[in-house]
Amino acid sequence: MRGVALVPLALLASFCAGSRGPVSPSATGHGALSIQVNPNPIVATRVQGTVYDFPLEVVLHETGGHGVDIDRVSANVTALGGIQVASESYDAAQIAGMGYPTHLPANGELHYRFDQRRDVTNDLLFQAVSAKIMVEGHDETSTPTTAATRVSVTR
Repeated sequence: MRGVALVPLALLASFCAGSRGPVSPSATGHGALSIQVNPNPIVATRVQGTVYDFPLEVVLHETGGHGVDIDRVSANVTALGGIQVASESYDAAQIAGMGYPTHLPANGELHYRFDQRRDVTNDLLFQAVSAKIMVEGHDETSTPTTAATRVSVTR
């Protein structure tokens, strides 16, 4: 009787072992982004009068092991405790039009350089200024991924 009871267990074990195969890394997980902004803080450089340049580099890293297509890079700038003072957004076509790739390979890195020129007519707008930089994309399974960071702005 004991031998008969072991037969179903042996069949179950061989079935489970037979159904397992090597798991492909590309079949698991999703693309993921991390973002870094250089310099941090972003330094406003006076061009002339009240006109300033705000140069920055957005460095993207793919951290999930799957390539990601970048859909959008945006920045929202706030001052004086949360008052929105500027907003910019670049879709994939605009990014490509600037000469940058929009595909981030698995475990790869991309660098996007932006240099915004703005008229800052009131010096109070330089008090407590920060920017939220956000990157949106999707991996090869169309799974969306985003990354965001907040950086300060100074002159």
